[in-house]
Amino acid sequence: SFPSTTFGYTYDVFLSFRGKDTRNNFVGHLYTALDNKGIYTFKDDEKLQRGTSIESELFKAIEESRFAVVILSIDYASSSWCLIELAKIIECMEKTGLTVLPVFHRVDPSDVRHLKGVFEKAFVEHSVRFEDKIDEVNNWRDALVKVANIAGWDLRDRSESPVIEEIVRKIYGQLNSTYSNVHEHCVGLDSRVTEIKNSYLGIGLEDVRFIGIWGMGGMGKTTLARVLHQRIHYHFDASSFIANVREESCKNGLISLQKQLLDDILIESNIRIRDIQWGINMIKDRLHKKKVLIILDDVDQPEQLEALARKRDWFGPGSRIIITTRDQRLLITHHMTEAEIYEVNKLNYVEALKLFSREVFKKDYPPEDFKELSANVIHYAGGLPLALKVLGASLMQRELVVWKHILAKLKEDPPEKLMNAFAISYNGLDSKEKNLFLDIACFFKGENKGWVASILQISIEIDSLKEKSFINISRFGTLWMHDTLQDFGREIVRRESLYELSQQSRLWLSNDIFHISKMLKHINLSYSKDLIMIPDATEVPNLEKLILKDCTSLSKIHPSLGYLKKLMLLNLDDCKSLLSLPDSICCLTSLKTLTLFGCSRLNRLPTNLGNLECLEKLEVIGIAISELPSSVERLIGLTSLNLSDCKDLLSLPGTLSMRSPNPVRLEVPSLSFLRSLVNLELRNCNLQAVPNDIDRLHLLEKLNLSENNFVCLPQSIIRLSKLKDMYIENCTSLRSLPQIPLSIGNIWANGCTSLETLSLSNIMTFMFQELCYADFSRTNRYELVVPGKKFPKFFTHQSEGASVTLKVPPNF
Repeated sequence: SFPSTTFGYTYDVFLSFRGKDTRNNFVGHLYTALDNKGIYTFKDDEKLQRGTSIESELFKAIEESRFAVVILSIDYASSSWCLIELAKIIECMEKTGLTVLPVFHRVDPSDVRHLKGVFEKAFVEHSVRFEDKIDEVNNWRDALVKVANIAGWDLRDRSESPVIEEIVRKIYGQLNSTYSNVHEHCVGLDSRVTEIKNSYLGIGLEDVRFIGIWGMGGMGKTTLARVLHQRIHYHFDASSFIANVREESCKNGLISLQKQLLDDILIESNIRIRDIQWGINMIKDRLHKKKVLIILDDVDQPEQLEALARKRDWFGPGSRIIITTRDQRLLITHHMTEAEIYEVNKLNYVEALKLFSREVFKKDYPPEDFKELSANVIHYAGGLPLALKVLGASLMQRELVVWKHILAKLKEDPPEKLMNAFAISYNGLDSKEKNLFLDIACFFKGENKGWVASILQISIEIDSLKEKSFINISRFGTLWMHDTLQDFGREIVRRESLYELSQQSRLWLSNDIFHISKMLKHINLSYSKDLIMIPDATEVPNLEKLILKDCTSLSKIHPSLGYLKKLMLLNLDDCKSLLSLPDSICCLTSLKTLTLFGCSRLNRLPTNLGNLECLEKLEVIGIAISELPSSVERLIGLTSLNLSDCKDLLSLPGTLSMRSPNPVRLEVPSLSFLRSLVNLELRNCNLQAVPNDIDRLHLLEKLNLSENNFVCLPQSIIRLSKLKDMYIENCTSLRSLPQIPLSIGNIWANGCTSLETLSLSNIMTFMFQELCYADFSRTNRYELVVPGKKFPKFFTHQSEGASVTLKVPPNF
């Protein structure tokens, strides 16, 4: 077939016909004639995949065809499906330039054009049958009229054979013309094609030949192979051009390439291949008697040749297998001699100058003022076509002074390799364009432009890269980049850190990613709104921190998380969809911090949470748990416990579970098992009473009991000798406050509306001690604020007026 992928097409021709009228005569003969000319044709009974959506498959085939031949027969219009197909064809004709060729098969073109006779009858029936879709019927009618007004072939008074010949000749000629136009600027191509044909191919000889086309990236190997295919394919029974073998084998596997090869040669779409060896056997069995032309483009691994063209006896006499590659060793190991390997040489000076001039000046030679500078460019580019095009794009329509400035950069770093030529144009990009180029080179080559733009949240930068010849965009919106440019981009990333992969901005090779994952210590996926689960974590065994804050769609964590023996911090704050934690989380023996703030759908904690022997900080804030696992008693190293806003909490370990009706109140008879606590936060937990043995928490520095329901604090609180900050705000049931530790620095007690008595003796003692050491050069007052409506009775020194007099101790 013609190398349609060059133009972004999958098929050369799409055939639209009414099966029962024409399939076994005219359409069958036309299809065979097109196929014999190597014109890749879509015929729905040949190409449709079982199990796929027929409508979407047909529409896709129409969109990806260069020509559509519409055979208008007597019953064509009676088929709603034919009319749907036709409407799509006309749509593509008007929007994308699809060439439509009508054939009037035993019908009067005038009847079609004016919807008379059987065509009128058909639309009367459609109007009744599809009365609720009358707009669609009108669209069919318009499409039929439009196609009837296109000049075509009338078969009423002619035999089929000459008409078929004319159709094939017309399509073949236009394909040839189009292909020639694509390569009209490829300077030096004809001489290279002629050399290969005369010295390597041996067309007409019966031996089976393997021919290698070898050269560095950017030398035009693929272009050369395509032109060869176009010019010699008709000498063979069948042909196949398999592009991008390296990339496609990585992306889709070798089986997909074996299937493509057999599809192209045998014109079959229902071939099933179980495994690679099965495909090898099919190629040998089905092709060993056929004279075929096979071109394998961009081969880089021996196993690719082993799977597609291992031996000469796989193919019939006279067959030719052409292989393009950057690796000469690959061809030698495939038992090819030097006489079978064609090396693509760089362009000579005259060829390079002509190519560069056509790119920049749209003529064969540069203007007089630019001759010397153009010669410098040719020298720097070293005769590589792609380098010449890239440099040409950077210099096009620029003034002489700009040329001198750009070339001065080249003189500062004389290039010896292709990378240097690319670097000049790359350095002319702004930061956004550079990042986009590297992203496409590393990840997005072959992806849809719109999808990439949405992922990277960019727009004009893609078109800018296209204008500067860094990428191409197919008519279907696919981003493409020459292999050498891709290698250049990846080389830039590699040079960010030659010896430490962890210092590179991007990783794309699976081996590199696997290697770096073994060393990965921190992962922060916070605010990943579309993250729904954490996958298998066994590939990151050295992970120390995993932060998943505000991953609002996260609902599941893989049990393998428990294998992360070095994990010290796990932050799941605001993972509002998280339903449960895997029991394996209790195997995180190095875990020091576990935060679960705002996991509102989480209603239980793993039973063996107490196995987290290194846990120091546990924040379980605002979740729907009714109890803490009893194993928490074993967390002897816990220094901070925050259970704030756990309004459904019924009990702590050792507590009798409460099943009383609302309001639910939390009973905590003992906290002695948490002797290492430095910070205890039980805000808004419906706490009914504070345990008397709270003084066992002898390391406690911060205590938050705000917004709870207890009436008093235990007297034992005075023995918390390290307590600095105490919060009892909005404890509306609190009636009395006992003596507090001398260590206290701050008490927040706003909103304690029922408070009746409080002991301030220790506070006063503390304040006097502070006064003894106070630096009054910096402050001239020391104050204690006790809100209320009248002076308490324990204020022993009282008087009316603006002052009060008291006698201080002798040692004050």
